[in-house]
Amino acid sequence: MKTLKQFTLVACMIFTCGVFAQNEKDQKIMSDAENAKMELIEADETLSDYFDSAAGYVIFPNVGEGGFIISGASGNGVVYENGIAIGMADLKKVDIGFQAGGQAIIEVIFFESEADLAEFKEGHFEFSAEASAVAVKSGVAVTAGYNDGVVAFALPKAGLMADASVGGQKFSFKSF
Repeated sequence: MKTLKQFTLVACMIFTCGVFAQNEKDQKIMSDAENAKMELIEADETLSDYFDSAAGYVIFPNVGEGGFIISGASGNGVVYENGIAIGMADLKKVDIGFQAGGQAIIEVIFFESEADLAEFKEGHFEFSAEASAVAVKSGVAVTAGYNDGVVAFALPKAGLMADASVGGQKFSFKSF
């Protein structure tokens, strides 16, 4: 009985340290990611199937993109495995070509298998140059499908930009 109590105490301490290990910025991003998930599902309820069946996903609740000829994008997000937050991610993109304006979007990337998620966590994931996200609107997720184990969706929040590609985005991952 004493061993069980000690084990329970140690397990609680480890869990508590993990929960409070995130700084305030990470906690804000996690809160924003949960709100973004609700916004995505509200915009297209068929996204629920992806959230329920994907091996993992990453939600970037506030991706900012802007530029004229040369553009950049960045955002911070939360990585989930089987629906449980396991770490933080950041997104960076620099692009040269015809584009003008600025926008803020919610971006979610779903991973079809554990291997696809593992590739992201190892830092070996980046979208090919021609990749683009599916714009979220009611019912669109039903017709979208995985390509090379991933599918990305974007929900515009504000702004207008002549380019909405995700090609060339690079990511980093930090576990809790």
